[in-house]
Amino acid sequence: MTRLFNDPADFADEATDGFVAANARWVRKVHGGVARSTTSPDGTVAVVIGGGSGHYPAFGGLVGHGLAAGAALGNLFASPSAQQVAGVARAAEHGGGVLLSYGNYAGDVLNFDAAARTLEAEGIPVRTVRVTDDVVSAPADRAHERRGIAGDLCVFKVAGAAAERGDDLDAVTAIAERANERTRSFGVAFSGCSLPGADEPLFTVPEGRMAIGMGIHGERGIDETDVPTASGLADLLVDKLLTELPSGVAVDGSRVVPILNGLGSVKYEELFVVYRSVQRRLADAGVVIVEPEVGELVTSFDMAGVSLTLFWLDDELEELWGAPADTPAYRKGGAVPQQPVPSEVLEADVVAPVTLGTDESRIAATRIATAISAVRATIDVHADELGRIDAVAGDGDHGIGMQRGSTAADAAAQDAAGRGAGAGSVLAIAGDAWSDKAGGTSGAIWGAALEALGRVLGDTSRPSATTVADAVHAATEAVLAFGAVPGDKTMVDALVPFDQVLTARTAAGDDLVTAWSAASAAATTAADATAELLPRMGRARTHGEDAVGTPDAGAISFALITAAVLATFSEK
Repeated sequence: MTRLFNDPADFADEATDGFVAANARWVRKVHGGVARSTTSPDGTVAVVIGGGSGHYPAFGGLVGHGLAAGAALGNLFASPSAQQVAGVARAAEHGGGVLLSYGNYAGDVLNFDAAARTLEAEGIPVRTVRVTDDVVSAPADRAHERRGIAGDLCVFKVAGAAAERGDDLDAVTAIAERANERTRSFGVAFSGCSLPGADEPLFTVPEGRMAIGMGIHGERGIDETDVPTASGLADLLVDKLLTELPSGVAVDGSRVVPILNGLGSVKYEELFVVYRSVQRRLADAGVVIVEPEVGELVTSFDMAGVSLTLFWLDDELEELWGAPADTPAYRKGGAVPQQPVPSEVLEADVVAPVTLGTDESRIAATRIATAISAVRATIDVHADELGRIDAVAGDGDHGIGMQRGSTAADAAAQDAAGRGAGAGSVLAIAGDAWSDKAGGTSGAIWGAALEALGRVLGDTSRPSATTVADAVHAATEAVLAFGAVPGDKTMVDALVPFDQVLTARTAAGDDLVTAWSAASAAATTAADATAELLPRMGRARTHGEDAVGTPDAGAISFALITAAVLATFSEK
C-alpha cells in the first residue's frame, strides 16, 4: 500500500512539486506538468508526452535533452486535462511544432485531441502518435485499439532523438509511428496496487498465483496461473511476444531492444534473475540484442509485476535508440552541455475576466454556485465508495477524480459569482475548472456538460423551468458526442432518462422542483440498473464480466449529483 501522503487528493500535485524541486537541473513546473528547464534551438520539434500520475519515471522523469520537451501530468491514473496538455505544449514549443505522444487510453485520447485542436487554432502545428504496444489488450487485427504500457519509452526515445538532431515535425512523427509499429509488450502481476489513502488494492491475486495481461492503471489481468520460476516467467514472456512479430521482421538475425520493466515493487535483483533467462531465450531464437534496459521505467505505484517489451530495430531506429539522452530518470551516452532557460521565463497567474450578468442572471448565478457547492459536498462524502465501485473492473480513480473536479468547480463558481458573473458564465468557468483539475474521461465530460448548460442559460435573464430543461438537453447532447450510448454502462445510462423525464415534465407544466425531482428519481433507478450491464466503453470493457453485479460509478455519481442539486432547489 501507499504509506506516505498528506491529503490523498493533493498527492499528485505534491509529488510534482517535490519532483521539480529535486530535479531543477532538467525540469521546471508549468501549468499542467513540467517542461525542460534548458533551452532548445529555434525550430526544434517539441515532443510532448504525458498521462496520469503514478507511473514514475513516466512521464515527468523522461523530460530532458534527447527525449521529451515536456510532460503533461494528470491526476492519479487519470489523463491530464486538455488545458494541462495545451499548457505544457505552449511552454515546450520552440517554433517547430508539437508531437503529442501518449498511451492509447480513452481519457488521454479525448483530452490530448482536444488540446491539439486548441493548439492548432492558435497556429501551432500538431501531430499525434498513440502508443499501442500491449498485445493482450486487443487482437492483432485491432492493434489500433491496444493500450500503451512500457513500450511508451521506445516511441518517446526515438522521437526525442529525431527532434534533437533537427528533423522536422512530419519526419519526427513518421519515426514515432514506425517505432510504435515495431514495439510489442506483455506483462504479469503478483499483486495489485493501492492508491494513496486506500485501504485495499485495486485488485488482488491469490497467494501463489499470477495475473496475466494486467494494465498499468490497476486493471486486473485477463487470466491467472501459478507463479512460475524466474526462468519459467522469462519463457512465458518471450514466447508470447515471439508469436506476433512486426510486418517484415523475421526472428533469426533481427535486432531487438528488450526492456524488462518492473511495475513498482519487484526488486531489481529479481528483474536481473529474470533477464538472465530472457537474454538466453532470445539468443537461442537467433535474435541480436541491442542496448537492453532492465529496471523501473513505466510503473503502477506499488504493483508487484513485470512486463517485457521487444522493440524491433532497423538501422535508423538503432541509431536513434543509442543517441544521447539526459533526463532525471533516463540517461544514455555522454552528457551534452545545456543552457538553462532565462530566469524571466516564469509562469504568471492570470485572472480571467468574467462576463457580468444582469441582476436576474446574477441571482441565478448565486443559486448555481450554491448548487455546485452541494455537488462538491456530496462527492466528498461518496468519493471512497465511488472509487471502490470503479475498481471492480476499472482503475479505481473515479472518486478522487470527481472530488478534484468538483472541488475546483466549486472554488471557481464562488469566485465568478462573487465577481458578478451571470449564470451562464459561472457554469462555463466552473466547467473549465472541473475539466482542468479532474482530467480523465470524466473531467472532459463534466467540463463539456457544464459548458453546454451555461451556453443555453446565458447571462441576461432568470432561467425558466423550460430553459433549464433545454440546457440539460444541450448538456446531454454534449456528453453523447463523446461516443457512449445507453446500454454501454456509463454515465449516459443515467443522464438520458434524466433528460427525457425533465423535458417531459416541464413540457407538461410542472415547476422546476417537481420536474427535477421526478427526473432525479429516474436517474437513480437507471444508475442502479447499470449493475446488470456489460461495459462496452473505456478500460472496464476488457474485464466486462467482472463488472456485472456492480453499477457504473459514473452513472451513480451523476444520480447523486442530481439529488444534491435538487436539495438546493427545495431549500429555496
